[in-house]
Amino acid sequence: MTLQTHIQSLAQKHAAIEETIAEELKRPLPDEARVGALKKQKLRLKEELSRYPQQS
Repeated sequence: MTLQTHIQSLAQKHAAIEETIAEELKRPLPDEARVGALKKQKLRLKEELSRYPQQS
């Protein structure tokens, strides 16, 4: 796996978690524990992504 592929994979996972959080929050009674866990995962991915130089 190349570095660029790894970065793309992390970005896709980040976007998928963001979408899952949005869907959960649309529910009448969102599972706050699940939302919290998803937000932590999203933050870990964001932190990992920030370690890599941004390529334009």
